[in-house]
Amino acid sequence: MLFPAVGGYDVSRTWKISQPEKGYAAMDDISSLQMLIKCKHPCIAIITLEELYAKSVVIDTAIQLTSNLLLWTVNDGLKNGLISGEQPIEGTQNPAAALYYLSAREDRFITLALDLVEHLNEKHILRATRDLINKFTITGSTLVLIDHSDRLPQAIQNYTSYFTLSLPDEEELEQIVRTTLRSFHQDNPLEINVTRSGLRNIVRNLRGLTRRQAQQIIFDTISEDHRFDNSDINRVLAQKRQLLQTGGMLEYVETPAELNEIGGMRRLKSWLAKRQNATSEKALEFGLTPPRGVLILGIQGAGKSLCAKAIATAWQRPLLRLDTSSLYDRYIGESERRLRMSLKQAEMMAPIVMWIDEIEKAFASAASRSSDGGLSQRMFGTLLTWMQEHQEPVFLVATANDIEALPPELLRKGRFDEIFFVDLPTEEVRRDIFKIHLKKRKQNPDDFDLDRLARTADGFSGSEIEEAVISALHEAFSRKVPLTNDLIQESVQNSPPLSVTMREAVENLRCWSKGRCVPAD
Repeated sequence: MLFPAVGGYDVSRTWKISQPEKGYAAMDDISSLQMLIKCKHPCIAIITLEELYAKSVVIDTAIQLTSNLLLWTVNDGLKNGLISGEQPIEGTQNPAAALYYLSAREDRFITLALDLVEHLNEKHILRATRDLINKFTITGSTLVLIDHSDRLPQAIQNYTSYFTLSLPDEEELEQIVRTTLRSFHQDNPLEINVTRSGLRNIVRNLRGLTRRQAQQIIFDTISEDHRFDNSDINRVLAQKRQLLQTGGMLEYVETPAELNEIGGMRRLKSWLAKRQNATSEKALEFGLTPPRGVLILGIQGAGKSLCAKAIATAWQRPLLRLDTSSLYDRYIGESERRLRMSLKQAEMMAPIVMWIDEIEKAFASAASRSSDGGLSQRMFGTLLTWMQEHQEPVFLVATANDIEALPPELLRKGRFDEIFFVDLPTEEVRRDIFKIHLKKRKQNPDDFDLDRLARTADGFSGSEIEEAVISALHEAFSRKVPLTNDLIQESVQNSPPLSVTMREAVENLRCWSKGRCVPAD
């Protein structure tokens, strides 16, 4: 034993994720890939950043099927993919030469090609690839393409089956943690003082990451102080947040907001409070199903986005915003794949709150005939299916300003647990909002006539009241005088609210919501 057991487990008793090329792949991935190959799919594409793990899946699949495996890279050309050390086949570094060599074979085998996709923009290589796929359709052989992005030409896509690698579950993540600790301890001193519950908490918060990402986070965490204990959960969360914020479709959102920071919305707050513990074991034993989500409609600036943050804080869950703008891609099939991967990642990270801001803009073309070839409709259909069928505790908060731009399918009963309408605040609520924002800016609300300010701000939204307070503070600071009622009132009167500048749109939204939505307040 290299060092003491972690949470009752000997960390030295585990497989090594650091050597995936030797065939340490999840059995689910191997079984799924086997099925595709047995069904004689001539071309299979694996789009992933985990190249080593993807290779291990293909290698283990070939071993399970007792199939010959050829591996192609532009540096080595073709070589035996199962036996290391064998010399590459001479002259096959050139993609065209390798493809012609493969086409000449009559036996049944698997070819694994790394980064071949970028060469397919050359016409003769594209033609050779199409000919090879046609040949494999007859012989039953399979071409497996591994690439970091989906750039397949349409001519190849028509004959290609996409294979998505699984994300590690908690059992596999725990193995990765123990393996990483063992590997680090071979060359460095390492003090381990983690409880079983602490280890479980760290593992749970690695969900949604790839194997390589999880391994890297643990390695970086213990490299700082050569210690591994319960407090490392904070470092894990910080690194995970940083990782997801660099190029991912799911973005961590800081959630300092509390429900008491939101004025009004009494019905919405009560609804959330009743369902806060609905995912607990006791709730499930009682027969409850976890809440699935809410759609919050309302006027711009009424506090819908703040609600999403406050829900995550109140329920003590991470808040992830789905960046819908980053989903769309010019390559056919890539946008749908990105959405599916984002939803799958959200499920792996559950329990979480997932926020789609201004959902009507994200899928605007789905509500009408569009010129995007049906992409928006397909994307929207993928989301609707997931909303209906997902089982993990992912609570979806969708916000919208323009009801007319929403596809009617989204509003059907069963999509969301409830649809709330956030109207302009009443005088009583405006008073509370002034109090909240004055407190946030180091002002004593008792020094102000809140009733007078609330009457003056009739028709203002919460964000417009906040901006009025900020504007008045700037004015007071520039004049070198204390903030007063008059300065705030002047700021309010100098800024016409949205309810005036867009009166018709506001009234239409109010009329539509009657009888269709639950008032948030």
